Amino acid sequence: MPKRLFNLLALPPLALAVSACIGGGGDEIRSLPPVAAGPAPTYADFVTYGEAADLVAVVNIAEAVALKPERAPNVSPGMVRFYVEGETQRLLYSQAPVGEVLTYLVDLPLDAEGKPPKIEKAPVIVFAKAGRVPGEIQLIAPDAQLPATPTLIEQALAVMSQLSAADAPPRVSGVRDVLSVPGNLAGESETQIFFASPDDATVTATILRRPGQQPRWGVSWSEIVDQSAAAPANGTLEWYRLACSLPESLPSGVLLTESAQDRARAESDYRVVRDGLGPCLRNRT
Repeated sequence: MPKRLFNLLALPPLALAVSACIGGGGDEIRSLPPVAAGPAPTYADFVTYGEAADLVAVVNIAEAVALKPERAPNVSPGMVRFYVEGETQRLLYSQAPVGEVLTYLVDLPLDAEGKPPKIEKAPVIVFAKAGRVPGEIQLIAPDAQLPATPTLIEQALAVMSQLSAADAPPRVSGVRDVLSVPGNLAGESETQIFFASPDDATVTATILRRPGQQPRWGVSWSEIVDQSAAAPANGTLEWYRLACSLPESLPSGVLLTESAQDRARAESDYRVVRDGLGPCLRNRT
């Protein structure tokens, strides 16, 4: 296969998610049998892959050479390392021009007979970084190659669009400060949890308690704290920022008041937030 490289897109400095096809449309990709590659990724897996990748593309594997063990000494038991040469079929995201031909290494499980699986002609989704040589890429994780099914392509494109959006929610790295105060009525209170952000952004959760009502909470993603803000829906980037970054319990030293009663109320309200978010489920990363 000739190593022809060409500029697919001249992207601006702020790369945007795109959906471009090369050498064939989506129907051609869908008609090919997908390669099996481990458990289905969760939303959290997709975001983790997407945040680390410079390139997300659908690639049709043209050639795949299983490397001998001596050439891949660090491969896990039951796995085999392939040198892959593939044709870029569809670009889902990129921060730089992309070649028509891409080469990379990938580890895949042996088949039921203990032999390397047959993956040539199979379409896959790759999450990768550019290599040192044009056309050479490096997967951002050993399992960052997915079968290019219509569902997974749609999910990958949606996540990359969310991550590259101008109004994407900022990253959260933990809890910075907590302020909890009682109200005028018995059973009434308000707790504000200020989250730390490596982007120096202001992200605040507000938990309101009213007599005879269930606690209500929401998150503000700007300097304006909105008491009517809603809790993030599961499977959104807002949800991921919190569910996959916050500790299970309130850290010590973050409460702005020393009252034992305030501390107990703040811990209870933090549990409301953590339980509302639920676990950050991952199958792959």
